Formats: sequence, structure tokens, C-alpha cells
Amino acid sequence: MKIALLGYGRMGQAIEKIALERGHEIVLRKDEFNTYYGLSNADVAIDFSIPAVAVSNISSCFHENVPVISGTTGWLEHYDEMVSLCKEKKWRFISSSNFSLGVNLFFELNEYLAKMMSKFDTYKVQMEEIHHTQKLDAPSGTAISLAKGVIENSLYTNWTLEEPKTNEIHIESKRIGTVPGTHTVTYNSLIDAIEIKHTAHNREGFALGAVIAAEWIVGKKGIFTMKDVLNFNTLV
Repeated sequence: MKIALLGYGRMGQAIEKIALERGHEIVLRKDEFNTYYGLSNADVAIDFSIPAVAVSNISSCFHENVPVISGTTGWLEHYDEMVSLCKEKKWRFISSSNFSLGVNLFFELNEYLAKMMSKFDTYKVQMEEIHHTQKLDAPSGTAISLAKGVIENSLYTNWTLEEPKTNEIHIESKRIGTVPGTHTVTYNSLIDAIEIKHTAHNREGFALGAVIAAEWIVGKKGIFTMKDVLNFNTLV
């Protein structure tokens, strides 16, 4: 499989390493200094760039009929626009706040726990996410996905970085050193607390998941999620 890497920072380089180990070829390494030359030769593009260029990267792929795996966060105000373009071009698209297998299992656990806890209003939920100091967006896309998972399965209606109002989930964002990513969801009551936590030890889990998604999407058309890639939609 021929892969275009859109964004060639630490994540792009981690993806390249795993892709080469799995027998794939890199036909484009796009950073801020080069062009999209070679994109049309790709079977799939993997975008781990920055929010400011994500929309340009994704739309360029659709215009070249190249399916996109996007792990960039912080641009989702344009998500519906990209979905419309994808449908117009009848092409393929997976956007995820996190491609790690462990994190996607954590997403499922978070939603299941939220359904259980929605029956017990003495517990209040809060979240914390910790990332390296080079991460540009806050809260992380993963934290937002976790908050949405709770909101869809409870009486909570929104999340906030500020002091929470009724039915709001407070997210605390921290930027520390080189931390790859730690996310904690806590249900607090006056007498105890229930906590679930995911800690990434390195970037390899994110990179491997992105490559697996790229392998999965070849030959398919439509807009998918990691639930489709990992077959989580069949879980009871």
C-alpha cells in the first residue's frame, strides 16, 4: 500500500516506522516546507498535521480521490464541511480523536459506565487530561470524545474548562513535559469515588491504530469511525 503522510512530526515519523515494518511504501512526507507532489500516487493518506492545515490537507485528498485517515484534532468546527465534500466526491474518510486500540476500548468502557452511573445522581463526573507541552489544542480531542460519550448516555448536556454549571462536565487540561497522553474520568460522591483511567506510554499505539485504519479502509467507500475498524458496533 502506498501511503501519503500529511504532517511529518513525531507522530508522522512513528507512523512511517510502523508502516514500513508492515510492508507499505511512503510516497509523500508533507510538512510545512513542501507541496502535495506525490499525493495522487497514494492509496491512502494519513493526516497527523496541525489544526491550521488539516482542512486543506483533507480537502486536497478528496480532490485527488485519495481516502483520508485523520488524527488531527482542533479543527472539528469544519468537520461537517469535510463530510459534505467526502459525500460529494463519493470517497472514504475516517476521522478520530485517537486511533489507539487501548483508547478506543476506553471509549467503550466510558460509555458503558456513563449509562450505569446515569441512574445515580449522587455522583458527579469530572475529567482530567494531561499531554506534552507541544500539544496545541486544549482540551484534547480524546477528552472531548470522552465527554461526548458521557453526554450521549446521561443527563449531562455540555463540557467546560471553566467552573461547571448544572449538567456540565468539567475538564481539567494540563500540559506537562513529554507526556504522550493520560485521561481520567472520575465519578465523585460525598462518600466515595469511581475512576477509570487510560495512560499512554508512548506514541506507538496511536501510530499502529492509524496504519490499521488505513489498511482497513482500502476498497471501501463512505465515512467511518474506529468503531467500524475495530468492529465495536457488534458489541453488546
